[in-house]
Amino acid sequence: MKKILIIEDHPDVRENIAEILELANYHVFKAENGKSGIEQAQGNKHDLIICDIMMTAIDGYGVLHILHQSPELMHIPVIFLTAKSERTDFRKGMELGADDYLTKPFDDIELLRAVEARLKRSENLHATYSRTLQGVQSFFNDASKWVKLETRFTEKRQKHVLKKD
Repeated sequence: MKKILIIEDHPDVRENIAEILELANYHVFKAENGKSGIEQAQGNKHDLIICDIMMTAIDGYGVLHILHQSPELMHIPVIFLTAKSERTDFRKGMELGADDYLTKPFDDIELLRAVEARLKRSENLHATYSRTLQGVQSFFNDASKWVKLETRFTEKRQKHVLKKD
């Protein structure tokens, strides 16, 4: 069961998100502010973090910055929640390394799709191979695909074209 941490300072919003995710069979952890969210993230291994941006003490940007300072936590996908829909706010979150951005209000389907997409992407990025003969063979099969692709590009002949040809 995937573990998701919700960092949200509004109790109603936090509980609504938790209820939606629990009904979708996720194990949900809740934090009421950025400081306690960081402490929970450091204490448990979460698969995803959903974090509000506008909070007291430590805002969402600060949470993300602190998470990315830790080698153990920097790989956890983060979805930002906010009522702000300004392009500059969106860009700031994405530049800091947020994986997705949901503007309030959002519906349950939108939330679940974002969560599923981030979890699937994270699984694909962190795919591991078993330490058996079959795992090693699987690794070499995947690696050979990249080698074949690279050789196709390096062996390709270049064609020079003059202007107006």
